[in-house]
Amino acid sequence: MAASVDPLVVGRVIGDVVDMFVPTVNMSAYFGPKHVTNGCDIKPSMAVNPPKVTLSGHSDELYSLVMIDPDAPSPSEPTMREWVHWIVVDMPGGTNPTRGKEILPYVGPRPPIGIHRYILVLFRQKAPLGLVDQPVSRANFSTRLFAGQLDLGLPVATVYFNSQKEPASRRR
Repeated sequence: MAASVDPLVVGRVIGDVVDMFVPTVNMSAYFGPKHVTNGCDIKPSMAVNPPKVTLSGHSDELYSLVMIDPDAPSPSEPTMREWVHWIVVDMPGGTNPTRGKEILPYVGPRPPIGIHRYILVLFRQKAPLGLVDQPVSRANFSTRLFAGQLDLGLPVATVYFNSQKEPASRRR
């Protein structure tokens, strides 16, 4: 299992966003036909709608999913780190985010400059979370603080993709 953490170290997901963890749940994410694999490139136009996410686990287990961009507004000066794009809680194992409670609606990638990392982090909950307050702002979110406040512990799965601003289409 350690091999699945290596790209997260190389991509600085472990360190910048989460602490070292051992993946214990299989999570897959797709934007249309495109499978999200660590470090792959996804165009913002492909990610306008939330990814189709499925996870393993048992239906009596509940999970929280957070999607963030630690590189906002610019990878060289991430003054808004972390920008939160999506939060879903109380998601039963073996299902997908549509079965959970959306705390913060999905917003697709809109990187203004440079190549940004977009990270999906999955936590196993110890109990149903019920009412969770929306973050006051999408900017300067902290995945670690969020997990701490809700007693979520370390992630059980994480995957990230890269995205950059697409050139404006030229008229012919």
